[in-house]
Amino acid sequence: MTADRPPLAEGVPDRLYGRQRGHKLRPRQQLLLDATLPRLRLTPGQAADPLAAFGMPGARLWLEVGFGGGEHALEQHRAHPDVAYIASEVFENGLCSLLTRLVPDGEEATAPLPRGLKLWPQDARHLLGLLPEAGLDRLMLMFPDPWPKSRHAKRRFVHPELLPLVARVLRPGGEWRIASDDPTYQAWVAEVFADQAFFTLAERHLVRPAGTPGTRYEAKAVRAGRQPIWWVFTRR
Repeated sequence: MTADRPPLAEGVPDRLYGRQRGHKLRPRQQLLLDATLPRLRLTPGQAADPLAAFGMPGARLWLEVGFGGGEHALEQHRAHPDVAYIASEVFENGLCSLLTRLVPDGEEATAPLPRGLKLWPQDARHLLGLLPEAGLDRLMLMFPDPWPKSRHAKRRFVHPELLPLVARVLRPGGEWRIASDDPTYQAWVAEVFADQAFFTLAERHLVRPAGTPGTRYEAKAVRAGRQPIWWVFTRR
């Protein structure tokens, strides 16, 4: 195991499942990954003191896991410029979608970038093992892949064996916000959080809470007639 990939809890697979690339990248997308992403990337060596990497000592630190197209991450970042925001995504097309919104065409290597936003283009579970204890104020997991088959339950980010790792990095009173439209995942969230010692259910919503940006995944779920649920769990 390398220094930038600490071992995960027993029972949590130490490999990332799912696609890292969809359709073939266009030249502009490849340039964004080559020239823009390195300028925004939080490196494993910086993860132990992330606020120093941001140059924002004393700021609140938020992490979004699996930001998809990036619309939620960017709206949250713009609404909270005083927050140090780490957005994590391994899917290259999703990374390109966010980066396209940030820099004009032709300025991939030179355009000014936001101070309060860093990207983690790797498995977020390994980032949890690198961040300082009680250093995170909020963790967001918006409409994750449900892995609906029971034999794939170990691949879900919400997992009994992962709770201690999340609890280690969230400060007491810190929030873990989760949203899902998938009935199997919704039942799984209820099951996983029913009998554990780390988190308390603070809120449960059937309508998107104020201050929570919408996403394409939510819109798709609503069009399909599925009922999203939003939870807020607080660290005890």
